[in-house]
Amino acid sequence: MTQILNIITHPDPRLRKKSISLKTEKISLPKIQQLLLDMEKTMLKKDGAGLAAPQIGQNIRLIVINHDGKTLFLINPQITKKSWAREIDEEGCLSVLDEKGHIIYGPVERYKKINCVYWDEQGHRKKISAEKILARIIQHEIDHLDGILFIDRLVTKKKK
Repeated sequence: MTQILNIITHPDPRLRKKSISLKTEKISLPKIQQLLLDMEKTMLKKDGAGLAAPQIGQNIRLIVINHDGKTLFLINPQITKKSWAREIDEEGCLSVLDEKGHIIYGPVERYKKINCVYWDEQGHRKKISAEKILARIIQHEIDHLDGILFIDRLVTKKKK
């Protein structure tokens, strides 16, 4: 039975810890499979584009992404290639809320295109080439695994 997990919010120190890799032989364990399903349900219920394990208090390199109505499970994701081109766009985060509990948004510069290797929920090694919004979501969620929040990357307008 899947459940909705509690999302921890900034300034909880667990969001600032670098997550550890999950051993590939552990991916098939029932508790990891259940965690993936619970994270998926939580992300969808909260209308998120992605959710990283640190956001639910788990210090492991695991993210779920909602893209084009499908869920991607990325275990131990690593960006292997980045485009030279970057773009600035608005980001928000389920873990960064204002005093009323609303998501805070702000401009963040990200790479337009990336390549990423990861293991899927079956323990198969995969490679994905992503651009636009998917590239942005992957970069945002991998930042969570490294203890970085989007507010650390906010772009401020430079004076000319």
